[in-house]
Amino acid sequence: MELVVNSALHLLPSRSRPSLLSSSSTEMPSSKNLMPASSPKLASSRHSFPRVSSSPSQNSRPFVVSANAVAVQHAEKDRFPADVRVTETKEPRSSVRLSVEVPPAVCQECYRKVLDEFAKRSKVPGFRPGKKIPENILVNYIGRQNIQQAAIEAILKKTLPQAMSSVEGRALKDSVRIATKFSEMYDTFSLQDVLRYDVVVDVAPEIKWLSENKYKNMKIIVEIDDIINAQIASEIELRRRHKALGSLRIVTDRGLQIGDLVVLDIFATTLKRDESKGEKIPSAERKDFHLDTEESDNLLPGFLGSIIGIQQGETRSFPLQFPESWGQENVRGVHAQFTVECKELFYRDLPELDDSLAEKLLPGCNTLSQVREKILQRCREMEQTALEQATDNAILDQLSKIVEVDIPQSLFEEQGRQLYGAKLLQLQAGRKLNEHQVASLSSEKAVNEYLEYERESITHLIKQMLAVGEIFKGENLQYPTEELVKEVENSVAEFKRHNQEYDEERIREQVQDVLEGAKVLEWLRENADIQYVNRICSCSVGASYSQIRKLHHLRLMKKLFPSSMSFL
Repeated sequence: MELVVNSALHLLPSRSRPSLLSSSSTEMPSSKNLMPASSPKLASSRHSFPRVSSSPSQNSRPFVVSANAVAVQHAEKDRFPADVRVTETKEPRSSVRLSVEVPPAVCQECYRKVLDEFAKRSKVPGFRPGKKIPENILVNYIGRQNIQQAAIEAILKKTLPQAMSSVEGRALKDSVRIATKFSEMYDTFSLQDVLRYDVVVDVAPEIKWLSENKYKNMKIIVEIDDIINAQIASEIELRRRHKALGSLRIVTDRGLQIGDLVVLDIFATTLKRDESKGEKIPSAERKDFHLDTEESDNLLPGFLGSIIGIQQGETRSFPLQFPESWGQENVRGVHAQFTVECKELFYRDLPELDDSLAEKLLPGCNTLSQVREKILQRCREMEQTALEQATDNAILDQLSKIVEVDIPQSLFEEQGRQLYGAKLLQLQAGRKLNEHQVASLSSEKAVNEYLEYERESITHLIKQMLAVGEIFKGENLQYPTEELVKEVENSVAEFKRHNQEYDEERIREQVQDVLEGAKVLEWLRENADIQYVNRICSCSVGASYSQIRKLHHLRLMKKLFPSSMSFL
C-alpha cells in the first residue's frame, strides 16, 4: 500500500526524458491460501528495497525509493560509506527506528552523480552529445528542484543498505518504511550540512513463554461434543434414513406428541412485571415454522414442553425466559410471552424396521445388522477425525495462552489479508459472488474493516503459528523431503486445474509451514497431558462443524458488508 515517487527525471521535457519503469499496486491474494506462515519471513540480505514507504503515523505522503531510477543506477555498486552514522531505537510492536545521519561528503558525491546522469541523458540546446555542460546551465535547464529531488533519492539508495545492516537477519520482509517526510528532507537539504532521516522496520518478534516449562508437559482439556460420539451419531443417522422411507399423515384425533411434525405461527412480546403488553420481539417470531419434535435441540428451553398436546387450530400462550447464554445478545435474560398457533399437525407412518429395508437404508446391505455395522463404522471414522481436530484445536488454543508476543503491524496485516483473500476465494469458488460483489469486497475499506473486526482472532492465530515455529526449531523436528516435493506438485497441479496464477516459491513456503505444523502437533500430542471431557453441543443435531463455521463466516460477512452480501 504505497505510492511510487520516481526520480525527478520524470519532469524532463518528453523528448529528452529517459524511460523509467516504476509502479506499485495493492492487490488481494490471487492464489489459494494453504495456511498462514508459521514463522515471519525475513527480508533478503541482498538489500533491495522496492517497498520503502513513509510511516502512516507520520501523517505524510508515503513514497517508495524507485529501485530503477537512472540517477542511482551506479550508486548501489559503490562501497558503503563508512562515515554514515546509524542510531537504533526500539519501538512498540516489534519495530526498530534507525536514525541515519549522512555526512556532506556523501551528499556531494551523490549530487555529482545525479548531475552526470542528467548531463548524459539530456539534450540541452547548443551542446552536442558528450560535450560537458556547465553546471549552472544544466541546473537551469533541468530545474534545481528536480535535481535536488533526484539527489535525495540517490542518497537514500546509497545509504539504506548500511542503515539496514544492523537489523540484517531480523527485519521482516516488506516492512521497511522511511518515517521522515520527503518534504522535510527536501527543505533541509544542503551540500554543506548533514542529511538526517529515520527508517522504521519491523523485526522478528521475540516469543516470551508464560509457563516455566514453556510448552513441555502441557495440560490440555479437550471438550468433546456429544454429536461426534460414534454410537449416538450412528443411531441418529439410522433414524434419519428410516424416517426418509416413511410418509406423513395428518393427525385428526389427538394433540402433538414427540415424533410428530407441526407447522406453527409463533409470536412473542416482552413480559412486563405489571402484566401490561410488552414490545414485540421480531427475532423470535416465525410464520409457518416447521418443527420436527425429534430434532428440537436448538429450541428455547421449555418451548417444546409448552406446546405438547396442542391440536390443529388451537392457540396457546405461555411465558418463557431467554437464557443468559442465548446466541442473540439483545434477548439474553429477557422474559417473554409467547403466543403459538398450531396450523398443521402430522405424524410419520413408518415401515417396520427389519431386514426387508436394508437395501433401501444403505445400498449393498442385505440385513439390518449390516446397515447398523456400516453406519457405525463410518461414524467411528468421523469420530476419530473430529477427535483429532478437536485435540489439535485445543493444543493450539493452549499455546496461544502461554505465549506473549508483541506482534508487528506488517505481520498482522499480511496474515489478515491472506485469511481474507482465502475467504473471498472460497465464496467465489462456490459461485456465491459475482464480479461486482468481488470488486466491492476487495476494496481497501472492506479489507480494513475485516482486519479490525477480526483483530482478536488474527492475533490469536499469529501467536499460535509463532509458537509452532519456535517448537519446530527447538525440538529439531524434521519431515521427509519427498513429502514436501509431492505436496508442492499437488498444489501446483490444483492451481493449473483451476487456471489460477500462482507463485511456486510462495506455495513451497506455505507447504513447509503446513508440514512443520503437522509435525509439531504430532509431537505435542505425544508429550502433553491430554484429558477429554464431554459437553452438550449448543447447535442443532445434524449440523457439522464445518457447516457451523461456514454459517458463522457468512453472518460475519453480512454484518461487515450488508449491502454487498444481501444475496446470502
